[in-house]
Amino acid sequence: MSFGRYLKDRWKTLVLLIFAVATGEIFLLIYPVHWVIRLYLGVSILLLFLLGTYLEFRSKKEFYLETAEKMEKLREKYLIMEMLPETSCVEEEQLREILQDAGKSMAENVNVYKRIQEEYKEYIELWIHEIKLPIATSKMIIENNRSEVTRSIEEELTEIEQYVEQALYYARSSHANKDYFVAECKLKQIVNEAVKQNRQSLIRQKIRIEIDISDQTVFTDAKWCQFILNQIISNSMKYRKEEGAVIRFSAEERKEQTILGIWDNGIGIRPEEIGRVFEKGFTGSNGRSRKKSTGIGLYLCKKLCDKLGLGITLTSEEGNGCLVKLIFPKSSFSLTE
Repeated sequence: MSFGRYLKDRWKTLVLLIFAVATGEIFLLIYPVHWVIRLYLGVSILLLFLLGTYLEFRSKKEFYLETAEKMEKLREKYLIMEMLPETSCVEEEQLREILQDAGKSMAENVNVYKRIQEEYKEYIELWIHEIKLPIATSKMIIENNRSEVTRSIEEELTEIEQYVEQALYYARSSHANKDYFVAECKLKQIVNEAVKQNRQSLIRQKIRIEIDISDQTVFTDAKWCQFILNQIISNSMKYRKEEGAVIRFSAEERKEQTILGIWDNGIGIRPEEIGRVFEKGFTGSNGRSRKKSTGIGLYLCKKLCDKLGLGITLTSEEGNGCLVKLIFPKSSFSLTE
């Protein structure tokens, strides 16, 4: 914002002022007024106009610069109307009122969409709970009618169940603070439960499980942590080696954290793709070639770990498996809002 541009915007006022001064000078020609006086009057009027315009420009420039600085520092930009500098200028007061009205209208619209989203989330959760019943019933029927065909059907039902569970946790992930119950848990028990939930698939795919965890305890929500482990185990199963597949769980104690490592000897990930594995919808070359990946599992793991205050990392070497680490802090635990 420059003074030249500001003055250019007021060219109409300047033209009218010059016309008024010229008219006054012509009128003074009728009277015996010395030319120096006439010149002084015309020049002084123009200079006073320019001075007044410059002072007005400085005042507005300070107002907008201060507003821009506050906007830059604000995380929620829509709150700028609450941070506008105090002013007695009518124009700036009008701007404040317009922004406040716009902010109020925006808040009302946001609340409408929040209600729509909340209603949709409630419907999804209800639908998921309803669909679990026929899945469980189908599994009971299969249990009483064992055959090669029913075993194949059970495998497909298990996969459907996993995707349904993923949808439920995804729907709840935006309001995690309402669903989590953080308590002291045995790490080995959480791992055993996750392995148990995937027992049939692990046996069918001939994947060996190794658990090297003693009596470590962590502060977390056991149910949500099991879901995270289920997603990691599911990935390990999808990208396993055809023969001799292994998934190994190990725990490491450090001064301020406990680290749970989940290693597999699967096909691994390309180096250029590792940095994107937690992105929503990213499937990578492995997912595209095998046509099994949705790109949601690891993204959801990262999102839930952030909510729980846990760390998660992934390292891999193409052709030589993956290592996922869940990092549980020992102190200063706080659930992310």
